[in-house]
Amino acid sequence: MPAKVMLHKSTIPIVLLLGLIFIGFGDKFLPQPLSVASYRTRTTINQWMMATVRLWQPKTNPHARTERAIEREEKGK
Repeated sequence: MPAKVMLHKSTIPIVLLLGLIFIGFGDKFLPQPLSVASYRTRTTINQWMMATVRLWQPKTNPHARTERAIEREEKGK
């Protein structure tokens, strides 16, 4: 029984690696129906990631402290 569990643990990285190769480079070397599927999958993931990043707005202004310091220095001169 333990050998069966080890088989599953070793298959997960292999499946993940094959999935990444399919998504990242599959359209370059796979035959026609698979290359189109690879390209579409990569494009869909890319669009989803870009939409997620655009929706995220920081709660604070990261440059506010620097802008205030510059304004104080300019007023002091």
